[in-house]
Amino acid sequence: MTLPDDTSTGSLRENLDHEPRFLRFGTSGRRGEVIDLTQLEVYINVLAELEYLKSLPASDGGIVQGDDFFFATDLRPSSCGFVPEQRGRGEIAQAVERAIRDAGLRPVHCGKIPSPALAFHALRQGKGSIMVTGSHIPFDRNGYKTNTSKGELLKKDEAPIQGVVDKIRQRIYSQPFLDSAFDRSGLFKSGHCDLAPVTAEAATSYVRRFTDFFGPVRLEGKRIVVYQHSAVGRDLLVEILEQLGAGVVTVGRSDVFIPIDTENIDESQLLEIKSLTDGVFKEHRRIDAVVSTDGDSDRPLILGVEKSDESRLASFTLRFFGGDLVGMIVAEFLDADAVVVPISCNDAVDRGSLRAFLEPKTRIGSPHVIEGMERALRKGKRAVCGWEANGGFLTGTDIRCDGRLLTALPTRDAVLPILGVLCRATQERASLVELFGRLPGRFSRAALIRNFPRPVGAKIVERFSPPDGSIEEVVFQGGEITLLDRQRGELLTSEPLTRALISIRDDLGGFFGTAQGFSRIARINWVDGVRMIFENGDVAHVRPSGNADELRIYAVADTQDRADVIARLGVAEPDGILRRLERSSSQRP
Repeated sequence: MTLPDDTSTGSLRENLDHEPRFLRFGTSGRRGEVIDLTQLEVYINVLAELEYLKSLPASDGGIVQGDDFFFATDLRPSSCGFVPEQRGRGEIAQAVERAIRDAGLRPVHCGKIPSPALAFHALRQGKGSIMVTGSHIPFDRNGYKTNTSKGELLKKDEAPIQGVVDKIRQRIYSQPFLDSAFDRSGLFKSGHCDLAPVTAEAATSYVRRFTDFFGPVRLEGKRIVVYQHSAVGRDLLVEILEQLGAGVVTVGRSDVFIPIDTENIDESQLLEIKSLTDGVFKEHRRIDAVVSTDGDSDRPLILGVEKSDESRLASFTLRFFGGDLVGMIVAEFLDADAVVVPISCNDAVDRGSLRAFLEPKTRIGSPHVIEGMERALRKGKRAVCGWEANGGFLTGTDIRCDGRLLTALPTRDAVLPILGVLCRATQERASLVELFGRLPGRFSRAALIRNFPRPVGAKIVERFSPPDGSIEEVVFQGGEITLLDRQRGELLTSEPLTRALISIRDDLGGFFGTAQGFSRIARINWVDGVRMIFENGDVAHVRPSGNADELRIYAVADTQDRADVIARLGVAEPDGILRRLERSSSQRP
């Protein structure tokens, strides 16, 4: 018989009514299912990260006892409230706030604002911050992301942080249950707790960052539709556009959380957004763009509008522009002299005006892009930026233009790329469709299978990877092969290694073959996942998500139709390429 809480003996761990599921670092930050995100687990990890930051010097992003420490949230119900459907879990921000206070810091609540707005405000003051968000992932998940006083946590920080987590977990789990702050379900015994009052300063400074820099360009005469859904930055985006002179119409505002993955916009989502926009078009007969962001507003969604040839009809179609192409437009607008992108990006960047400024491509995730920008800084570059295939845009240096200053923000941002594209189109007196039509003719599409166990995805990648981990790319040319390392330097090969790589190519060819329209594999890249470049220019890239149980395929081709076909072939059910890779890999020892 279980004793009531006030008479229970033993440790906290012995009294938990569930088997804890530990939070792990993903591509960026920590995320998991809400039912696993107990306040206990969140508190342990946040407290450990703060203790780690306190151990660092200021030059490495360290924080100091007694400092202000900023936090904010997205609009997910579990971020600030309990969710009955998820076993009553939630109030994640309350666990974060308590950990901040218990670490000897002063928590400053910035409210419901975009992730980049929080980071911008904290970094300007040389302080750390935490954003409670699950970004674009489904409603039943959430997480948080910690920033040092210099920027995002990087991959090099994860191992030492985990050591601190293990020690703090052991200490808290071993406390007598009667003395613990937590009940059997991993919630605070004190129950619901109101967060500290909100300070609006972070939101205000974020708006001013863009209106000061983009103000002279102006967007008068532009009619912009903002698809608001449940994006935390939905009102700030409208405010910024209106201050720059645009006429803004909002659609699709939702009190129910809607996960928008700007890297995986399919035809059904475009049709849904179009249906929300139909009335605006019928009334005004013109829309210049439809824009939005993901849940925490660090990734943009930018849609161009093509009017029907029959001008008397109120008819139009929406064109989705991938984030990797958006980044090219913005980098050109900012006159960047160093650009950093992950390996998953559209290879149009290798063929356009930015190719001379392209740094070595990185693994996927903003921490890797930031590390790439830091390497460019050490080379003495003056205007460094980076972006991801999801459209999140990062600036590694201050950017100056006609006496105006855009302060560096080395974290993903959605508003900068939206404004950069709109202002570039205004400068060139072009529609968005015309503007993007001037880029090299390479087209991309991403798709995914959800609820795909990450260990299975990792096994697929391992199966098709070389035995030597220093090899990041192999080039097949005639009967010869060339091996390249991270810096594009050539590596020595051997007969056994050559045979192994040819076997990998031929094995992959059984899944990506002529029956699916592919030509022979010309190159394979292993920077992150398995990226195949075919002789006809097609690209297919398979990679497990770093944040969720998902397996993704990235496609690039000379036409949008072909890129779409590759993506569909990848995720088709039940016998698409990814499913066949899954079955084949599971049958191997």
